[in-house]
Amino acid sequence: MEFDRRSPVYEQLVNHFKEQIANNELKPGQELPSRREIAATYKINPNTAQRAFKEMEESGLIYTDGNSPSKITEDTELIKEVRIELLDSALDNFITVAMRLGLTYEDLNHVIAERFKEEKANA
Repeated sequence: MEFDRRSPVYEQLVNHFKEQIANNELKPGQELPSRREIAATYKINPNTAQRAFKEMEESGLIYTDGNSPSKITEDTELIKEVRIELLDSALDNFITVAMRLGLTYEDLNHVIAERFKEEKANA
């Protein structure tokens, strides 16, 4: 994972974990590496990793029992909300670009329908 300078690293790390949770790379109840391991893996300051974990704990994405490793939430509704949040963000970007390019609603429907068919055929 590469970080950009447009947003705080801890936010990018939270979004990275959200994507992994949403696409089931990280499964409900799965243990996460320690904050220090995350810092070493992503070459970030341990305080930045701590801030990302704190943010995820406050939002309910992860939980920590005492000195045990943090785990991914088992709340399926929350995981569904994360998926919808990520999709909404992608759609916002998609629609913004489409409007800048002068595409119409009909153009978008056509493009989406074609891409959906392609993806379904390749699945």
